[in-house]
Amino acid sequence: MLSVNNLNVSIGELTLARDVSFELKPGQVTAILGPNGTGKSTLLKTLFGEISVDSGTVTHGGDTLTGKSLAKWRSRFGYMPQDIHFDISLTVIEVVLLGRIDALSLRVDEVMLQQALVILESMGLSALANRDIRTLSGGQCQMILFAQALMRRPQIMMLDEPVSALDLHHQHLLLDHLRTQTRNEHYITIMVLHDLNLAAQYADNLLVLKQGELVTSGEPKQIMTAELVQEIYNVDAKVFTDESGVPFVRTVRSQSAA
Repeated sequence: MLSVNNLNVSIGELTLARDVSFELKPGQVTAILGPNGTGKSTLLKTLFGEISVDSGTVTHGGDTLTGKSLAKWRSRFGYMPQDIHFDISLTVIEVVLLGRIDALSLRVDEVMLQQALVILESMGLSALANRDIRTLSGGQCQMILFAQALMRRPQIMMLDEPVSALDLHHQHLLLDHLRTQTRNEHYITIMVLHDLNLAAQYADNLLVLKQGELVTSGEPKQIMTAELVQEIYNVDAKVFTDESGVPFVRTVRSQSAA
């Protein structure tokens, strides 16, 4: 269990998180929703220890996040950040292997190499194994960084807008794989998404943020309503439910745009 209790985070006079509390369970996917600039990425960076906590606690497995034990704390995460920059020449397989940098030596273990190749194969990426990472598209790089996060064999999988550069097929491929691995490996998975329908389809639970506050949380079918969309995004919408009980959001064009 990853527990966040009364979390407060600020930079100068700017409050980034205000009295935020929630719990994340193994084997479940949680999506963070909210408008731009509302603290979604800030929350992930705080959980990872990149941003200091003003007050409140973050705990996991009997450990509490502090500035004194960051290496041990971060070792449990598979973290896929939003910003992707590769300034050095590495092959795709080398980038994936860096997910196990804690166990790498001058000579790559054959078992570890096979694990990396299996991950790439499972995602349909094995043909890219020997490509220079700098020659890939942004979407391909997102898929490779996801493979690197899987390679870490984490306890907590954390992804910041993991499908932002992906086409429709690869969005579903990545999220299908993430959901399956979360269940099979009992990850605690938390990710930032902007697409409400992808969040409703793939997340077990939602955390809805606005201006640094947790407005509501719960299962998509319980909290995804037209009223919530209007409150959070100031957009009129209709929310339907498919045959599986999964909500689907359809925004309504304003009369002035018609």
